[in-house]
Amino acid sequence: MSIAVALDLGTTTIKAGLLSQDGTLGGIVARPAPAIAAEAGCYESDGAAYAQTADEVLAACLVQTALRPPLGLCSQRSSFLIWERSSGTPVIPLISWQDDRGAESCAALQAQEGFIRDLTGLPLAPYYLAPKLRVLLRGHPSWRERLLSGAWLLGKLDTYLIWRWTDGKHHLTDASMAARTLLMDIRRQQWSPALCKLFDIPRQILPQIGPSSGLALRLNNGLLLNASLADQSAALAASISPTRPEALVNLGTGGFVVCYLPEKRNAPDGYLQTLVWQDERQRVLLASEGTLNSIAAALAPYPADACRVEELAGDDIFCLAEPSGLGAPYFRGDVGVTFSEAVAHLPSRHIALLLLEGIIFRVARILEDFHREFGIESAYLSGGLSGLHCLQQGIALCAPCTVYRLAQADASLSGAARLAAGAPFAGHKEAARIDIPPAMGRLAEKFARWKVWLDGLVAASPSGRG
Repeated sequence: MSIAVALDLGTTTIKAGLLSQDGTLGGIVARPAPAIAAEAGCYESDGAAYAQTADEVLAACLVQTALRPPLGLCSQRSSFLIWERSSGTPVIPLISWQDDRGAESCAALQAQEGFIRDLTGLPLAPYYLAPKLRVLLRGHPSWRERLLSGAWLLGKLDTYLIWRWTDGKHHLTDASMAARTLLMDIRRQQWSPALCKLFDIPRQILPQIGPSSGLALRLNNGLLLNASLADQSAALAASISPTRPEALVNLGTGGFVVCYLPEKRNAPDGYLQTLVWQDERQRVLLASEGTLNSIAAALAPYPADACRVEELAGDDIFCLAEPSGLGAPYFRGDVGVTFSEAVAHLPSRHIALLLLEGIIFRVARILEDFHREFGIESAYLSGGLSGLHCLQQGIALCAPCTVYRLAQADASLSGAARLAAGAPFAGHKEAARIDIPPAMGRLAEKFARWKVWLDGLVAASPSGRG
């Protein structure tokens, strides 16, 4: 018997699935999201087509059950659009989180980054809503007027679908999605007047902030929307528990290492402080997050899947493997893929090994910080790249905790469904412990020297760590 249905609004794929009483996810329906057109830093797609595909995916999933179980919604965190109130028709394309038009705002507001990070827990970066919207509203004054008059409405995909599904009664987002705009004070879970003023965005055009669970919104498709939250938050809810000393390591297009924050604790210097979700009683769960940028793109040209852990640490060359800049806790956009010495003459397999080392060492160092700060004892690997045995075993060799690989797929769907059913936290997890190969002490020894090299590289600029 299905106890919940979930819909995942991804960048490239839209999925729906049914959660059964035993906690398993099945009946998954997936269709491609409308294609994103990329030109000169602009990433846009058809918002109306996206909403229609989401409706079709959800309907196709529900055909598999005679029930109308509660709905959990999870969404890509920073794509947004503007639509006409009277018709519901988008008046601009769906602007992807990948869109770079916010770079102008980031350059103009660089001196305020510390203030922004203190209120939001996030760095000043162009993929959030506020920097992009600031540029768009300054470039199109008539848009601001229509939004202020209420003729047009602004929102991310969750807000747009909820507005459509409630016949325009609710212009709403949840705290986890609002937290990824650079406009919300994560301590108060409210839109910040100071941030709205800084980005020149009128507070009154923003949607109402609601809880992530316990919504109980009756929809025009016959469902009850019980939960709505960011996709990463949903994946976290499905993968680790806030009551146990464990971390999630997701290795996909990019990567992140995240653990729940104990009560009254802040993320260590430089790490993102992420609002995971807020329940109907205004209780909030926060997490500490380190990030690795675009690691899949770094590996793509090389035969990483053929590499073996025994081949690692065969030289004295150090590497960083993040093409779009060194992620949290460093926030170094000026440091992309970097080697300690020239590698153009090396075979592609050798370069693949160096890139894999760079990913392993970055993950292990974040886990060291989390182990020291929060006593993390277990780390769970997920995401497509976590299937690489070389990465699995390398992380297990260098990490200060036991490392497992999660067997579950579609973690965001599972987490959204769990919240909708009122059982949010990961209980028993299907996970395989990663065995550590013998006689690989040289990798740990190289990791120690890599840390010294990285610290020197970061210290070479005033921006420094964090």
